[in-house]
Amino acid sequence: MRGIRLNLLLVLMGASLQVQAEQLTVAVASNFTAPMREIAGAFEGETDHRVRLVFGSSGKFYAQIRHGAPFEAFFSADRAKPEALEQAGLAVPGSRFTYAAGGLALWSGDGNLVRGGPGALERGDFNKLALANPRLAPYGAAAVQVLRKLGLEEGTRPHWVQGENIAQAYQFVASGNADLGFVALSQVSEGGHIDSGSAWEVPEDLHDPIRQDAVLLKRGVDSAAARALLRFVRSERAAAIIESYGYR
Repeated sequence: MRGIRLNLLLVLMGASLQVQAEQLTVAVASNFTAPMREIAGAFEGETDHRVRLVFGSSGKFYAQIRHGAPFEAFFSADRAKPEALEQAGLAVPGSRFTYAAGGLALWSGDGNLVRGGPGALERGDFNKLALANPRLAPYGAAAVQVLRKLGLEEGTRPHWVQGENIAQAYQFVASGNADLGFVALSQVSEGGHIDSGSAWEVPEDLHDPIRQDAVLLKRGVDSAAARALLRFVRSERAAAIIESYGYR
């Protein structure tokens, strides 16, 4: 009888955990794809919650959220869009925080083209220059700022090929459709080193800081899973993952 009661208790506890477990849908800026997948995997390993990640441009996510997209949390590539969602009453006040500071790199799959500086841009010995759409993506806006400060904006403009987001800009270069491009440092570095091709880590003083903020959306206000995920992202374990991908 005692064994029966113990088994019943275990069954009820398991059922309770299943009831409490949630699946949430999170919008994530495409530059943060690799670290967020790793963070979500670690989070799921520590909880009963499941996370559905949707990657794309911060600008498109902002528009979708304003039109009722079913996201519980938003990890933007900038601070402006989460702040605007707060002001519009679509995000939970006080939930916004900076989860990463991004770095920008000029990168080529050719190991000899980019040699630690903007020389390839200055020489003009390339066919296409990839960058994210500056109207939609903060990394694209930062790239244009760099070109402007270097006095190369107008000279390179005829060679621009713009991706909807930084992931597409990276793909243009990785596929060989563009000789070089401005990408997120996290896309081409591992353990603090460029993992393929050649790159120039753009100095921070050539563009505005790429401060990336996350926010709990109104749809997730009652979601224990969403709140738990945002807490987890601020943990030491998540911080180590974020830093390992080249974020400051």
